[in-house]
Amino acid sequence: MERRNFIRNSLAFLAPTMIGGNAIHILQDHPLLNTAMLATSTTDKVLVIIQLSGGNDGLNTVIPLSEYRNYQNARSNIAIPEDKVLKLTGNSATGIHPSMTAMQNLFSDGKLNIVQSVGYPQPSFSHFRATDIWMSGSDSNEYLNTGWAGRFLNYEFPGYPDAYPSPENPDPLAIQIGSLSTLTCQGPVVNMSLSVSDPSSFYNLIDGTNASVSNTNSGYELSFLRGIAKQTNLYTTRIKNASDRVTKQVAYPNNSLANQLKIVARLIKGGLQTKVYMVNYGGFDTHSGQVVASDTTTGAHANLLKVLSDAIVAFQSDLSGLEIEDRVIGMTYSEFGRRIQSNASGGTDHGAAAPLFLFGKNVRGGVFGNNPNIPASVTVNDNVPYQYDFRTIYATILQNWFCVSNTGETEILTKQYPVLPLINASVCGINDTSSTFAKDALIYNYPNPFSNFTKVEFKTAGGHTLLQLLDGAGTVIRVLVEANYNYAGMNSFSLYSNGLVPGVYYLRLQNETKVFVKAIIKM
Repeated sequence: MERRNFIRNSLAFLAPTMIGGNAIHILQDHPLLNTAMLATSTTDKVLVIIQLSGGNDGLNTVIPLSEYRNYQNARSNIAIPEDKVLKLTGNSATGIHPSMTAMQNLFSDGKLNIVQSVGYPQPSFSHFRATDIWMSGSDSNEYLNTGWAGRFLNYEFPGYPDAYPSPENPDPLAIQIGSLSTLTCQGPVVNMSLSVSDPSSFYNLIDGTNASVSNTNSGYELSFLRGIAKQTNLYTTRIKNASDRVTKQVAYPNNSLANQLKIVARLIKGGLQTKVYMVNYGGFDTHSGQVVASDTTTGAHANLLKVLSDAIVAFQSDLSGLEIEDRVIGMTYSEFGRRIQSNASGGTDHGAAAPLFLFGKNVRGGVFGNNPNIPASVTVNDNVPYQYDFRTIYATILQNWFCVSNTGETEILTKQYPVLPLINASVCGINDTSSTFAKDALIYNYPNPFSNFTKVEFKTAGGHTLLQLLDGAGTVIRVLVEANYNYAGMNSFSLYSNGLVPGVYYLRLQNETKVFVKAIIKM
């Protein structure tokens, strides 16, 4: 690697400023951040990303009441008692953890969207690799050195960081609070998240230095560092001024996530044109002691979910009081979920798909997708199969929130993904009246259980139709059907058991944006 590229890509952080005791890292050269945050973007909308580090247990977060008997059998030592599960307005089949009363109210207000079983075809169970996949938007067998958000910003604002900030774009492209920079905002040229551990000494060293530099590699590097430092000082001043403009906010709970979100609300109201904010909350790697044995509604996981729920609802209330909630949506994600069956240590091991939350005034509140299909008998290796590819969430945000075109979305995500009816798309002038709760895509198979052969019948409304076979771990092992149908109706496929060992499998049907997953058993 050339020395100048090494300098650009290895400066992991730009000098952080402090607000309310929290370090704010300025993500300066991230393409995703550029597109989402600058005034030249086609909208003034803001995305807040909450990373739940460690792999959140989705089955104890969003409880499948329609599958409760099998759920309880699979995890009897950690299952939430059925009468303690918080009910959701208009949905008797699904509930949420009893510590999430604040988010229950947010759901009732139509400002919370629960997307079921979000994942991807060949899941990784490594924290590091799975996190990279989510942040880069790659396939599991593909290694990208840019982030999905970075590519988005690069698409919208090619050439950054030259000539930034400017009168038209005076603010940071993205801001990450309380954590290191991540791959999410890595652009094709420069890492957007730059920092120095001791900002005062860094500024004192080069602030105001305008002397000429030699025409050498070292001279170039010094010139680059001086330019970044000057840019950082200008951004820091903008952040401080924005923060000072807001003098009254709602009361937030006293926890690290709430403290981060309080700063985000303050900066948005204070006038920053920044489009993407990233915050992080960890501790979700619950291999043991996930619950208190005498009361499974309490314990480590319950505490984590209460912090998440209370912080998000305080943030949403603050946005409303500050009269900016029309401009902001939030998204949570975790690198993976946990296994269906609990372990003997009162915890859960690394799994595959898990629910994802979208929140805000402009989300189309409700539960999107079906409850995970939990077999009557599961093993320690069985996983929740994915219904929705996580990149369909990114595609929906790009097109229906940031108003990116179909062509732009394909360039950013490297391929086309369905756009789901999760966000009020009228903000981008899109007339989308499709129902969030459509569930008329169906699969039947007979016999089930089967030995040598089963006939699969599936219903399609026409258009792109994908039928996949997943194993118990949630990995796609066969693509049975992938076709564009010119008609609506029933179709069939003959599934032979060649190469299939006895156990639980899943049929996954995707017809445009509709998804249905069905468990089948090979004898």
